[in-house]
Amino acid sequence: MDILVINCGSSSLKYQVLNSDTEEVLAKGICERIGISGVLKYTPKGGETEVSELDMPTHTEAVKYVLDALTNEKTGVLKSLDQIDAVGHRIVHGGEHFSEATLITEDVIKAVEDCNDLAPLHNPANIIGIRACQAVMPNVPMVGIFDTAFHATMPKKAFLYGIPYEYYEKDKLRRYGFHGTSHSFVSKRAAELIGKPYDQCKTVVCHLGNGASICAVENGKSIDTSMGLSPLEGLIMGTRSGDIDPSVIQYIANHYNKTLDEVVEILNKKSGVDGLSGVSSDFRDITKEMEEGNERAKAAMDAYCYRVAKYVGSYITAMHGVDVVVFTAGIGENNSYVRRYVMEYFDFMGVKEDKEANSVMHIGEDTKMTTDDSKIPFYVIPTDEELSICRQTVEVLKNA
Repeated sequence: MDILVINCGSSSLKYQVLNSDTEEVLAKGICERIGISGVLKYTPKGGETEVSELDMPTHTEAVKYVLDALTNEKTGVLKSLDQIDAVGHRIVHGGEHFSEATLITEDVIKAVEDCNDLAPLHNPANIIGIRACQAVMPNVPMVGIFDTAFHATMPKKAFLYGIPYEYYEKDKLRRYGFHGTSHSFVSKRAAELIGKPYDQCKTVVCHLGNGASICAVENGKSIDTSMGLSPLEGLIMGTRSGDIDPSVIQYIANHYNKTLDEVVEILNKKSGVDGLSGVSSDFRDITKEMEEGNERAKAAMDAYCYRVAKYVGSYITAMHGVDVVVFTAGIGENNSYVRRYVMEYFDFMGVKEDKEANSVMHIGEDTKMTTDDSKIPFYVIPTDEELSICRQTVEVLKNA
C-alpha cells in the first residue's frame, strides 16, 4: 500500500509517501515557517530537493501545496491522489478518549476537537490536515495516531498534579505528555545503537523542535515527560512559555487588563524564545542574531538550554541512572550550540563532548556526540515519526 503521512506541528507540516510493504519513501518534505513566511521543501525519490517560498498563513495552504507537489506533472510521484491507499495523521492530544491509533470518523474528529483547548497550537492544525485530505480524497481511509498514547504508562506519581483530587476524578485533569511517537521511535533506536535490550535500557530523549519535550524512558516505557495536560508545560519553546509560576497569569491579567484566555494565548503564541529574544521563534534566526552580538537573543538561547539541562538531570535521577541521552528533532539534530551547552552541564558526571562530531552537520545520520571515554553517551538520532505513523496506520487497517 502507498501511505501518505501528514504530521502537522505548531509551525510546520512534515509529509511522506511510503510504500508500506517495503517501507520505501517515495517522496518526502516539509512546510516550514507556517504563519511567518512559508517554505515548501519537496524531495521525490531519486530526485533533487525543490524549495519554494510560498504564502502559508495557515496549515490549510500548506496541505494544498503538499498535494500539488505530489501530483505535479514534472516531479510528482503520483499520477493522481487515487494512488493513495490511506492517510496517517499525527494527532497531538487525545485526552483520555484515545490511547492507541484509530480509524478517523466524525465522532473521532469531534473528540479531538473537544481537546482543542488542551493543545491550541496543534489539534486545530491536525484537524485542518484531516479535513483538507478528506475534501480531495473522500473515499480514502484516514487513521489518527495520538502523541499522548506512548505516555499512558506514566505512573500516578508522575502524572498527578498537586490540585484537589476531585479534578482528576471528574475532569481527568492530569499530565498526558506529547511527542510520544518520536520518543518511542528514538528510544528504541538508541537501545540498538548502544547494544542493550530495549526493556533493560534507561534513556532520556530530548525532542527539541519549535515545540519541545523531554522524556524518561525506562525499560521501554515512558515514566515521565516534560509536557503535561497541554503542550504548554515544560521547556521554554519557540513561542510557548513552558513552566511558570501560575501567579504570573494572575499578574498579567490584573495589570494589563487581559482575560484568562488572552493570557493563555500570550503564553502559547507570544512567549518562549520568541518573546524573550524579540527576534523570532526560529532558532536559526536567534542563533544568527546571537552570533552577531544580540544580548537578548543569547539570553533566550541560554535560558532554553538551561531548562533542557535541568530536565535531563531530573530524569536521570528519576530513573536512578541513565544509559544514553539523545537529541532529536529540528533543533536537537541541527543546533550544535544547544547540544554543547547541555552536555557541559554533565561534565561532573564524566560526559565529554566530541567537539568535531558536534560541530559537523550529520543530516539524517545517527551520530555519537561524545568521546568513547565519556561516562554517558550522548547521541543525535533523527526521529522518524512518519515511518512510525505509517506502520501504525497499516496495523489499524488490518484490524479494521
